[in-house]
Amino acid sequence: VALVLYDVPGEPVNTLRDSFQHEFDEAFGRLAEDATVKAIVLASAKPDSFVVGADVEMLAQVKTAPEATALARGGQQAMQRREELGKHKPVVAAIHGPALGGGLQLGLIPGAGGTQRLPHLIGIAAALDMILAGNPVRPAKARKLGLVDEVVPRAILLRVARQRALELASGALRVEREKVELSLPKLLRGEVLRQIALEDNPMGRRILFQQARKALLSKTRGHYPAPERALEAVRIGVEKGPEEGYRAEASFFGELVVSDVSRRLVEIFFATQALKKDTGVDDPGVRPRKVERVAMRGAGLMGAGIAYVTAEAGIPVRLKDKDDAALGRGLKQIAGILDERVRRKRLSFRDRQDRLTRVTGTTDYSGIKHADVVIEAVFEDIRVKHAVLAEVEREAPDAIFASNTSSLPIGRIAEAAQRPEKVVGMHFFSPVNKMPLLEVIRAPKTAADTVATVVALGKKIGKTVIVVNDGPGFYTSRILAPYMNEAAFIFNDGAAVEDIDRALVEFGFPVGPMQLLDEVGIDVGAKVAHVMHESFGPRLSPPPGFEKLSESGRLGRKAKKGFYRYDDAAPKKKEVDRTVYDLTPQGQKRASPPAGEIAERCVLQMVNEAALCLGEGILRSARDGDIGAVFGLGWPPFRGGPFRYAD
Repeated sequence: VALVLYDVPGEPVNTLRDSFQHEFDEAFGRLAEDATVKAIVLASAKPDSFVVGADVEMLAQVKTAPEATALARGGQQAMQRREELGKHKPVVAAIHGPALGGGLQLGLIPGAGGTQRLPHLIGIAAALDMILAGNPVRPAKARKLGLVDEVVPRAILLRVARQRALELASGALRVEREKVELSLPKLLRGEVLRQIALEDNPMGRRILFQQARKALLSKTRGHYPAPERALEAVRIGVEKGPEEGYRAEASFFGELVVSDVSRRLVEIFFATQALKKDTGVDDPGVRPRKVERVAMRGAGLMGAGIAYVTAEAGIPVRLKDKDDAALGRGLKQIAGILDERVRRKRLSFRDRQDRLTRVTGTTDYSGIKHADVVIEAVFEDIRVKHAVLAEVEREAPDAIFASNTSSLPIGRIAEAAQRPEKVVGMHFFSPVNKMPLLEVIRAPKTAADTVATVVALGKKIGKTVIVVNDGPGFYTSRILAPYMNEAAFIFNDGAAVEDIDRALVEFGFPVGPMQLLDEVGIDVGAKVAHVMHESFGPRLSPPPGFEKLSESGRLGRKAKKGFYRYDDAAPKKKEVDRTVYDLTPQGQKRASPPAGEIAERCVLQMVNEAALCLGEGILRSARDGDIGAVFGLGWPPFRGGPFRYAD
């Protein structure tokens, strides 16, 4: 049995490169002619992965659609040559770790035959689920789908692969692949009937593709062409045969590689890769301190979330709150996140217990003195922040003090510090376990090694980290404020709540500004608006009378009363609480501007504020501004970020 190892030299992972096809052709050609070789095992020489997709640098250098189409055709033909070899000598792929394609996150589709091979291998419906969502499939599910033939422990992977290769060569083992086997469990689940009803007749296939397209457009709203092209490539292959399908796939791939959407997504990819290497400070001689323990002051929604992601990264966390009830709620939140992962089979019960033991709770300062970093997530009041800072400096004098404030300047917090060089901002986003951004804020007196330490900590807990200079609202909260403020003015002037939200969702945001205000809390929004108005004057004045909303107890989802209905009688589909209009000058009489005007008014406020942040030195670069908006505020990735959008 010949062992072929895939190993891109000098790189931590393997990527699919153009040169890879020629090297494989040469290696497999020699093995095909070698009579002593009965079978071939293909494996990765990298310790933790098989392959992680296409070489993005290579794709970025492609200038024209025909060039990209030729690249895809070359990949398809190379895979067909591997398949042809497999008819004469068995080839077994020994996969460990991720085996991924470049795919949807770059605005592309499978370009080397994936839209044609996968439906044939696992069925149309299952293939569409994988191709259109782009979600990784875990080993057990891959085995169930028929994507892989066997799952074995990593330690014996190569041994079993060699054994299976010999068995295939001798005829002792045969691999029969059917899209759906006639088995009793599958009959009971309806899988065979579904294939007969939907996949094995033209009318059923038409319904299947129509349903898939409808579901797809409800998610993408037509902003991302790649999933639509992937669906069309699968349909053409199913209806017109694989040759037409391969041709369509390559053509679509070529068109997408040079599309604006793909270019924006590739730019974001490169920006995030660059940030992984960015220490957050200009001096290359500055080294981060080692962080072995973290303490969390405040066990609320944000505090518990930060404690969870820190423990998930293998760092012990001491979680403190004022009393047992508050502490218990925080620990319960952490356990709930872990339990959900166990339920979804993303985590074993043993690993759940292991992570939970990394978080210990306290209502005093016992154990805090050993922390290298103390993060606070207490109430947004400068007096409360100062009190917590004094306690931490007394109990843990060597620790870095990081504030999770979303609006208070770090310099103001540091005014009460004995050691202001150790005070820094770490602005997380909610929900912490899902939102990828961490905004690190450097105050005038913050030391470079303090910044480097929390940047390194942020990366370790899996965050994309940008460093900004201090100021009211920093960067993300500051550019969000005028966007939200403009939406409030449009509402006050008589626009319907649902029309405002619809306009911004159509622009590409995941939720509209009115729904977002309900989620974060109308009272919180009012407090931030007040801070911004104080800091920036008339241009960030809130609309007249807007404070009536929070004063009347209309605080959003948490109070079951906001712009939308959350009461027990509320319908499942989101419905505006029309009584909110009685608090505006226009009352129940609503007349909305065109959707394009609503979106432009809100978005351009954000773009202008981002430009001011860059000009004032709050941002270190336009790159950081785009990443902050995309990963922290839900700016639509296909538009690239406020600065790319302005360009």
